[in-house]
Amino acid sequence: MLSAEAQYASSKATYRQVIGVEPGTLAPGAPIDRLSPSRLPVAIEIARARHPSVGVAMFGIDFAVLQVKINEGSLYPTATLTGTVQQTWESDLTKQALQQFNAFVLGQLSVPIYQGGGEYSLIRQAKETVGQKRIDLDTARDAVQAKVITTWAQLETTKAQILATQTQVASAEIALNGVREEARVGQRTTLDVLNAIIVLVQARTALVTAQHDRVVASYTLLAAVGELNLPKLGLNIPLYDPVVHYEQVRDAWAGVRIPDGR
Repeated sequence: MLSAEAQYASSKATYRQVIGVEPGTLAPGAPIDRLSPSRLPVAIEIARARHPSVGVAMFGIDFAVLQVKINEGSLYPTATLTGTVQQTWESDLTKQALQQFNAFVLGQLSVPIYQGGGEYSLIRQAKETVGQKRIDLDTARDAVQAKVITTWAQLETTKAQILATQTQVASAEIALNGVREEARVGQRTTLDVLNAIIVLVQARTALVTAQHDRVVASYTLLAAVGELNLPKLGLNIPLYDPVVHYEQVRDAWAGVRIPDGR
Protein backbone atom coordinates (compact mmCIF):
# COMPACT_ATOMS: atom_id res chain seq x y z
CA MET A 1 0.00 0.00 0.00
CA LEU A 2 2.71 2.45 0.97
CA SER A 3 4.69 1.52 -2.14
CA ALA A 4 1.67 2.21 -4.34
CA GLU A 5 1.12 5.60 -2.70
CA ALA A 6 4.76 6.51 -3.22
CA GLN A 7 4.55 5.50 -6.89
CA TYR A 8 1.37 7.56 -7.25
CA ALA A 9 3.08 10.66 -5.83
CA SER A 10 6.08 10.12 -8.09
CA SER A 11 3.84 9.80 -11.14
CA LYS A 12 2.03 13.04 -10.25
CA ALA A 13 5.37 14.85 -9.95
CA THR A 14 6.55 13.50 -13.29
CA TYR A 15 3.27 14.59 -14.92
CA ARG A 16 3.71 18.09 -13.52
CA GLN A 17 7.29 18.22 -14.80
CA VAL A 18 6.44 17.07 -18.33
CA ILE A 19 3.02 18.68 -18.91
CA GLY A 20 3.43 21.82 -16.79
CA VAL A 21 0.16 21.60 -14.83
CA GLU A 22 -1.14 19.42 -12.04
CA PRO A 23 -2.99 16.27 -13.17
CA GLY A 24 -6.74 16.66 -13.00
CA THR A 25 -9.36 14.26 -14.29
CA LEU A 26 -7.34 12.06 -16.61
CA ALA A 27 -8.65 9.65 -19.22
CA PRO A 28 -6.94 6.45 -20.32
CA GLY A 29 -4.50 6.95 -23.18
CA ALA A 30 -5.56 5.79 -26.61
CA PRO A 31 -3.25 4.25 -29.21
CA ILE A 32 -2.52 6.29 -32.33
CA ASP A 33 -2.36 3.44 -34.82
CA ARG A 34 -4.48 5.51 -37.21
CA LEU A 35 -1.62 7.98 -37.66
CA SER A 36 0.95 5.33 -38.56
CA PRO A 37 1.21 3.65 -41.97
CA SER A 38 -1.05 0.64 -42.36
CA ARG A 39 1.65 -1.59 -43.85
CA LEU A 40 5.24 -2.23 -42.80
CA PRO A 41 6.82 -1.63 -46.26
CA VAL A 42 5.16 1.78 -46.43
CA ALA A 43 6.41 2.65 -42.94
CA ILE A 44 9.96 1.67 -43.92
CA GLU A 45 9.79 3.75 -47.10
CA ILE A 46 8.58 6.84 -45.24
CA ALA A 47 11.19 6.46 -42.51
CA ARG A 48 14.07 6.09 -44.97
CA ALA A 49 12.98 9.29 -46.71
CA ARG A 50 11.62 11.57 -43.97
CA HIS A 51 13.15 10.60 -40.65
CA PRO A 52 14.99 13.56 -39.03
CA SER A 53 18.24 11.61 -38.69
CA VAL A 54 18.12 10.86 -42.41
CA GLY A 55 17.55 14.53 -43.13
CA VAL A 56 20.54 15.47 -40.99
CA ALA A 57 22.70 13.00 -42.90
CA MET A 58 21.52 14.43 -46.24
CA PHE A 59 22.36 17.97 -45.15
CA GLY A 60 25.76 16.68 -44.08
CA ILE A 61 26.38 15.50 -47.65
CA ASP A 62 25.36 18.89 -49.05
CA PHE A 63 27.70 20.65 -46.66
CA ALA A 64 30.58 18.34 -47.56
CA VAL A 65 30.03 18.91 -51.29
CA LEU A 66 30.06 22.67 -50.79
CA GLN A 67 33.25 22.36 -48.75
CA VAL A 68 34.89 20.66 -51.72
CA LYS A 69 33.94 23.57 -53.96
CA ILE A 70 35.24 26.06 -51.40
CA ASN A 71 38.59 24.30 -51.21
CA GLU A 72 38.79 24.09 -55.00
CA GLY A 73 38.34 27.85 -55.08
CA SER A 74 41.88 28.26 -53.75
CA LEU A 75 43.18 27.02 -57.12
CA TYR A 76 41.17 29.48 -59.18
CA PRO A 77 42.47 32.86 -60.37
CA THR A 78 41.43 35.89 -58.38
CA ALA A 79 40.82 39.36 -59.80
CA THR A 80 40.83 42.58 -57.80
CA LEU A 81 39.88 46.07 -58.89
CA THR A 82 40.90 49.14 -56.86
CA GLY A 83 39.92 52.72 -57.63
CA THR A 84 40.64 56.07 -55.98
CA VAL A 85 39.36 59.57 -56.73
CA GLN A 86 40.97 62.71 -55.31
CA GLN A 87 40.10 66.39 -55.74
CA THR A 88 42.22 69.21 -54.22
CA TRP A 89 42.23 72.99 -54.15
CA GLU A 90 45.15 75.41 -53.64
CA SER A 91 45.25 76.44 -49.96
CA ASP A 92 47.08 79.79 -50.54
CA LEU A 93 44.33 82.37 -51.07
CA THR A 94 46.80 85.06 -52.33
CA LYS A 95 47.46 82.97 -55.38
CA GLN A 96 45.14 82.11 -58.10
CA ALA A 97 42.84 79.31 -57.00
CA LEU A 98 43.91 76.02 -58.52
CA GLN A 99 41.89 72.83 -58.67
CA GLN A 100 43.27 69.36 -59.25
CA PHE A 101 41.34 66.18 -59.95
CA ASN A 102 43.02 62.78 -59.90
CA ALA A 103 41.47 59.40 -60.64
CA PHE A 104 43.27 56.09 -60.33
CA VAL A 105 42.10 52.60 -61.25
CA LEU A 106 44.14 49.45 -60.69
CA GLY A 107 43.20 45.99 -61.86
CA GLN A 108 45.09 42.92 -60.71
CA LEU A 109 44.79 39.28 -61.73
CA SER A 110 46.45 36.57 -59.61
CA VAL A 111 46.89 33.07 -60.99
CA PRO A 112 48.12 30.51 -58.43
CA ILE A 113 50.78 28.19 -59.80
CA TYR A 114 52.10 26.32 -56.79
CA GLN A 115 51.39 27.07 -53.14
CA GLY A 116 53.11 24.22 -51.38
CA GLY A 117 50.53 21.51 -52.02
CA GLY A 118 48.36 22.23 -48.97
CA GLU A 119 45.36 23.19 -51.11
CA TYR A 120 45.42 19.88 -52.98
CA SER A 121 45.52 18.00 -49.69
CA LEU A 122 42.49 19.89 -48.39
CA ILE A 123 40.56 19.15 -51.57
CA ARG A 124 41.31 15.45 -51.33
CA GLN A 125 40.33 15.49 -47.67
CA ALA A 126 37.03 17.20 -48.47
CA LYS A 127 36.24 14.64 -51.17
CA GLU A 128 36.94 11.80 -48.75
CA THR A 129 34.58 13.50 -46.30
CA VAL A 130 31.86 13.47 -48.95
CA GLY A 131 32.24 9.71 -49.24
CA GLN A 132 32.09 9.38 -45.46
CA LYS A 133 28.91 11.44 -45.28
CA ARG A 134 27.29 9.26 -47.93
CA ILE A 135 28.12 6.20 -45.86
CA ASP A 136 26.61 7.97 -42.85
CA LEU A 137 23.40 8.47 -44.86
CA ASP A 138 23.20 4.76 -45.68
CA THR A 139 23.88 3.93 -42.04
CA ALA A 140 21.15 6.30 -40.86
CA ARG A 141 18.63 4.81 -43.28
CA ASP A 142 19.48 1.27 -42.21
CA ALA A 143 19.22 2.29 -38.55
CA VAL A 144 15.76 3.82 -38.93
CA GLN A 145 14.63 0.83 -40.97
CA ALA A 146 15.72 -1.53 -38.20
CA LYS A 147 13.98 0.67 -35.64
CA VAL A 148 10.73 0.65 -37.62
CA ILE A 149 10.78 -3.14 -37.99
CA THR A 150 11.49 -3.59 -34.27
CA THR A 151 8.79 -1.20 -33.10
CA TRP A 152 6.30 -2.66 -35.60
CA ALA A 153 6.90 -6.11 -34.10
CA GLN A 154 6.55 -4.71 -30.59
CA LEU A 155 3.22 -3.12 -31.48
CA GLU A 156 1.91 -6.37 -32.92
CA THR A 157 3.08 -8.17 -29.79
CA THR A 158 1.20 -5.77 -27.53
CA LYS A 159 -1.97 -6.28 -29.57
CA ALA A 160 -1.69 -10.04 -29.12
CA GLN A 161 -0.92 -9.55 -25.45
CA ILE A 162 -4.13 -7.56 -24.97
CA LEU A 163 -6.18 -10.35 -26.52
CA ALA A 164 -4.48 -12.91 -24.31
CA THR A 165 -4.99 -10.92 -21.10
CA GLN A 166 -8.63 -10.23 -21.99
CA THR A 167 -9.15 -13.97 -22.25
CA GLN A 168 -7.31 -14.39 -18.96
CA VAL A 169 -9.56 -11.83 -17.27
CA ALA A 170 -12.69 -13.50 -18.60
CA SER A 171 -11.47 -16.90 -17.39
CA ALA A 172 -10.60 -15.49 -13.96
CA GLU A 173 -14.05 -13.93 -13.64
CA ILE A 174 -15.74 -17.21 -14.53
CA ALA A 175 -13.50 -19.06 -12.10
CA LEU A 176 -14.26 -16.58 -9.32
CA ASN A 177 -18.01 -16.90 -9.86
CA GLY A 178 -17.67 -20.68 -9.73
CA VAL A 179 -15.65 -20.60 -6.51
CA ARG A 180 -18.18 -18.28 -4.91
CA GLU A 181 -21.04 -20.59 -5.82
CA GLU A 182 -19.12 -23.56 -4.47
CA ALA A 183 -18.37 -21.62 -1.29
CA ARG A 184 -22.09 -20.95 -0.83
CA VAL A 185 -22.81 -24.67 -0.71
CA GLY A 186 -19.80 -25.42 1.46
CA GLN A 187 -17.54 -26.91 -1.20
CA ARG A 188 -14.96 -24.10 -1.01
CA THR A 189 -13.50 -22.02 1.80
CA THR A 190 -13.17 -18.29 2.18
CA LEU A 191 -9.46 -18.66 1.43
CA ASP A 192 -10.29 -20.23 -1.93
CA VAL A 193 -12.47 -17.22 -2.74
CA LEU A 194 -9.71 -14.82 -1.79
CA ASN A 195 -7.22 -16.70 -3.92
CA ALA A 196 -9.59 -16.50 -6.90
CA ILE A 197 -9.98 -12.76 -6.33
CA ILE A 198 -6.20 -12.36 -6.31
CA VAL A 199 -5.95 -14.21 -9.62
CA LEU A 200 -8.60 -11.92 -11.13
CA VAL A 201 -6.84 -8.79 -9.85
CA GLN A 202 -3.56 -10.01 -11.32
CA ALA A 203 -5.23 -10.69 -14.66
CA ARG A 204 -6.80 -7.23 -14.73
CA THR A 205 -3.44 -5.68 -13.83
CA ALA A 206 -1.83 -7.56 -16.69
CA LEU A 207 -4.54 -6.29 -19.04
CA VAL A 208 -4.00 -2.67 -17.99
CA THR A 209 -0.25 -3.11 -18.43
CA ALA A 210 -0.76 -4.56 -21.90
CA GLN A 211 -3.03 -1.66 -22.86
CA HIS A 212 -0.40 0.77 -21.58
CA ASP A 213 2.30 -1.01 -23.58
CA ARG A 214 0.21 -0.79 -26.73
CA VAL A 215 -0.25 2.98 -26.36
CA VAL A 216 3.47 3.45 -25.82
CA ALA A 217 4.31 1.15 -28.74
CA SER A 218 2.03 3.10 -31.08
CA TYR A 219 3.81 6.35 -30.22
CA THR A 220 7.19 4.65 -30.50
CA LEU A 221 6.34 3.41 -33.98
CA LEU A 222 5.25 6.87 -35.11
CA ALA A 223 8.52 8.28 -33.77
CA ALA A 224 10.49 5.57 -35.57
CA VAL A 225 8.77 6.50 -38.81
CA GLY A 226 9.78 10.11 -38.18
CA GLU A 227 6.32 11.65 -38.00
CA LEU A 228 5.89 12.20 -34.25
CA ASN A 229 5.33 15.95 -34.50
CA LEU A 230 2.74 18.57 -33.61
CA PRO A 231 1.00 18.77 -37.02
CA LYS A 232 0.67 14.99 -37.21
CA LEU A 233 -0.72 14.71 -33.68
CA GLY A 234 -3.01 17.70 -34.16
CA LEU A 235 -2.04 19.32 -30.85
CA ASN A 236 -3.23 22.86 -30.21
CA ILE A 237 0.26 24.17 -29.50
CA PRO A 238 1.98 27.03 -31.37
CA LEU A 239 4.59 25.65 -33.72
CA TYR A 240 7.91 27.49 -33.79
CA ASP A 241 8.65 28.81 -37.25
CA PRO A 242 12.27 29.96 -37.72
CA VAL A 243 11.30 31.94 -40.83
CA VAL A 244 9.11 34.24 -38.71
CA HIS A 245 11.96 34.94 -36.31
CA TYR A 246 14.33 35.54 -39.21
CA GLU A 247 11.99 38.12 -40.72
CA GLN A 248 11.80 39.86 -37.33
CA VAL A 249 15.57 40.23 -36.93
CA ARG A 250 16.88 40.38 -40.49
CA ASP A 251 17.08 44.20 -40.47
CA ALA A 252 18.39 44.55 -36.90
CA TRP A 253 21.89 45.77 -37.76
CA ALA A 254 22.32 47.42 -34.37
CA GLY A 255 20.63 47.45 -30.97
CA VAL A 256 20.04 44.85 -28.29
CA ARG A 257 16.23 44.66 -28.27
CA ILE A 258 14.73 41.27 -29.10
CA PRO A 259 11.47 40.83 -31.08
CA ASP A 260 9.25 40.56 -27.97
CA GLY A 261 10.40 44.00 -26.80
CA ARG A 262 12.85 43.04 -24.06
